[in-house]
Amino acid sequence: MSRFTDDEIIQKSHEFNQLLQKRRTVRDFSDKPVAKEVIEQCILAAGSAPSGAHMQPWHFVAIGNADIKAKIREAAEVEEKEFYEHRASEEWLKALEPLGTDTNKPFLEKAPWLIAVFAERYGLDDQGNRIKHYYTPESVGISCGMLISALHASGLATLTHTPSPMGFLKEILQRPANERPYLLVVCGHPADDATVPDLKRLELEKVSSFFE
Repeated sequence: MSRFTDDEIIQKSHEFNQLLQKRRTVRDFSDKPVAKEVIEQCILAAGSAPSGAHMQPWHFVAIGNADIKAKIREAAEVEEKEFYEHRASEEWLKALEPLGTDTNKPFLEKAPWLIAVFAERYGLDDQGNRIKHYYTPESVGISCGMLISALHASGLATLTHTPSPMGFLKEILQRPANERPYLLVVCGHPADDATVPDLKRLELEKVSSFFE
């Protein structure tokens, strides 16, 4: 692990904060290709996340295939239609209004890559015996944050998509019984005319407390 001076550490903290402050969720993607190598490196970065007992209870499925992306969009829009018309409360729908979301999800086909993140409820040894995993949701959540940060640092835009339920991902992507869908990350270049809501992030004093 590299050692830096106190001043270098402060400078690096500012630089990293400024990098992530530029991150915005995008819903309008370009179909401009993104090299598979970029996605591989970002997944490797996500896989460096800490995990309970170092079980690394995650699996990332990167989808660039147009036919599979079309199937995912079709299945996701079925669930989204059910959500908007029947499952979501009026309060929830009102909270979503500023974001301009609806049942139509063209980005699931337009973006060059989808990354489906699966959480392993338990592991399996070479004989097929179950291995207990610890803090799986927390571990996978941390790895997802690192994945999004890595993609942003690579110059790509992202969108986190969580249709509920997400069982169709497991079926379409043929994942085993010990995994459950956790998150779908849409990534690529933003469209030339992409816009984002003018959202303000909470100030430091509203999201943290210090005891010195």
